[in-house]
Amino acid sequence: MENNEITQTNEEYGASDIQVLEGLEAVRKRPGMYIGSTGPRGLHHLVYEIVDNAIDEALAGYCDKIDVRILPGDIIVVEDNGRGIPVGIQPKMGIPAVTVVFTVLHAGGKFGGGGYKVSGGLHGVGSSVVNALSTYLDIKVSREGYIHHDHYERGIPTIELEDGLLPKLGRTRATGTLVNFLPDPEIFEKTRFSATEVKSRLHETAYLNPELTIVFEDKRGDEPESMTFHEPEGIVGFIKDLNKKCEILHEPVYFKGESEGITVEVAFQYINEFRENVLGFCNNIYNAEGGTHLTGFKTTFTSVMNNYARELGVLKEKDPNFTGADIRNGMTAVVSIKHPSPRFEGQTKTKLDNPDAAKATGKVTGDEIVLYFDRNVETLKKVLSCAEKAAKIRKTEEKAKTNLLTKQKYSFDSNGKLANCESRDAKKCEIFIVEGDSAGGSAKTARNRNYQAILPIRGKILNVEKASIDKVLANAEIKTMINAFGCGFSEGYGNDFDITKLRYDKIIIMADADVDGAHISTLLLTLFYRFMPELIYEGHVYIAMPPLYKVMPKKGEEEYLYDDKALEKYRRTHDGGFTLQRYKGLGEMDADQLWETTLNPETRILKLVEIEDARMASGVTEMLMGTEVPPRRAFIYENATEAELDI
Repeated sequence: MENNEITQTNEEYGASDIQVLEGLEAVRKRPGMYIGSTGPRGLHHLVYEIVDNAIDEALAGYCDKIDVRILPGDIIVVEDNGRGIPVGIQPKMGIPAVTVVFTVLHAGGKFGGGGYKVSGGLHGVGSSVVNALSTYLDIKVSREGYIHHDHYERGIPTIELEDGLLPKLGRTRATGTLVNFLPDPEIFEKTRFSATEVKSRLHETAYLNPELTIVFEDKRGDEPESMTFHEPEGIVGFIKDLNKKCEILHEPVYFKGESEGITVEVAFQYINEFRENVLGFCNNIYNAEGGTHLTGFKTTFTSVMNNYARELGVLKEKDPNFTGADIRNGMTAVVSIKHPSPRFEGQTKTKLDNPDAAKATGKVTGDEIVLYFDRNVETLKKVLSCAEKAAKIRKTEEKAKTNLLTKQKYSFDSNGKLANCESRDAKKCEIFIVEGDSAGGSAKTARNRNYQAILPIRGKILNVEKASIDKVLANAEIKTMINAFGCGFSEGYGNDFDITKLRYDKIIIMADADVDGAHISTLLLTLFYRFMPELIYEGHVYIAMPPLYKVMPKKGEEEYLYDDKALEKYRRTHDGGFTLQRYKGLGEMDADQLWETTLNPETRILKLVEIEDARMASGVTEMLMGTEVPPRRAFIYENATEAELDI
């Protein structure tokens, strides 16, 4: 007979067991909630939070220069010439306002409407989060004729107040804020900043704020680097930069307007390529996942262009309308809005959520592009010819798709290579793209059939950055993947991509831990980024990290090691002899080893593929995977010292 009684233990659950995380303690316990991750993305987010505060001063019209310095030891200094953070006593808290900003979550000058009309800092958590996640943070505020000083160690204030106020370091006529901080290595996986990434973000910011000058200095190397970013052309210059290596079809189109208290600024240009690159910004924050402002722009633009197509006879009466993807084929656009009270999905602000942003962007776009195209018919015809080309390809693709589906009623896969999983619950399922048939065979044996699908690919797939669209569409390996994923191809290339139809929550690239494996991974990432970017933006693409070595000591437990550094460390720290096995490829592992190291969710290491910086992502992809060799060589020389295995 089963005993259904609940076993009593002596462990009591009382009021004292309820933990209250005071002040910034909560941030240190769960940093990912506030900055997205504790990897490189979260680390760089610290810099941008402080820079965004300075930019808010620029948006308010009080700051025109920001200095960002990376000092030896990866110390960050951000200095602006704004008004300086208020230093007087905050009435509610009874402590200096600057202390409130850096120690209290959800505190800032952006809530009441008096301090800032628009700002990027939304939740008032930015400065305090940076403080909580830093070994130390030091602030000097120049305001009201004095330099005021404050200092923190891991979020805890160390400066004694004088009559309730911050001590003064001396007199000054200048105004502004200087923040100096060192990220905490206890929190972050690595604390080395990428100069390339910071520069790209600052350059992007300069385009969005044409009155602003941003000076960047990297003082870590033997030869300090200094760059000044000032872009008086604003987002028109941004468009020119994005398209500098492309065959352009017309000069950039720019317009600006206001609706419902929201300022809308748009620049776009068409190029002679089958791709679309539409970037959205709200209050200078890049919205990687888009949002309502982009929806408003795209919907209105599509509607207006279809009207023009019928007026000019490009579309006959019986013809269906062009899709949005048809019309945006070849478009590079920047949509930047200034919103007094933006709402984002999540603290990392990747997607704008305000319904009024769609309405305002749509209204300004509708009014302005009609004014422009009525005066510039030649440009209009060029845009419509891009749409015609895209529609033609789409119709061909749709026919091919239909034929494919009628032939293959019982399989997702066009050539029978896919070993699918039994579950049809996309949230639980994952698909491994495996290099080679031998590894594919082991993976099929090792996997959990319930939720793990295996798709072997032979050799290296087509480099889509160098290939024409018809070659991409004809490639058997690429077709197989598109069919397996189930969400179609990217916008502008046929069936509109629909992320809701994705059959797997995780798409895991599983290549050998060697040069060829890295090349295959890069080719696959190029394909996803150019043709199915939403897979990356919405966090579905991962890279499996198979081990390079297995060590079997005479005493103690066996271990898997993932790179040569780990092997060196093991040799230094391990006493006694051991046997070493090196895996040349996944095909050398038996099913049990493959399960343990690469497939088992409990023990495997997966690296999420993320994109934070749109401008840099596009440019670097083009440079590393494109046809021109000299820029690629220069990039490798410049960045070789910063390269690390990111696991």
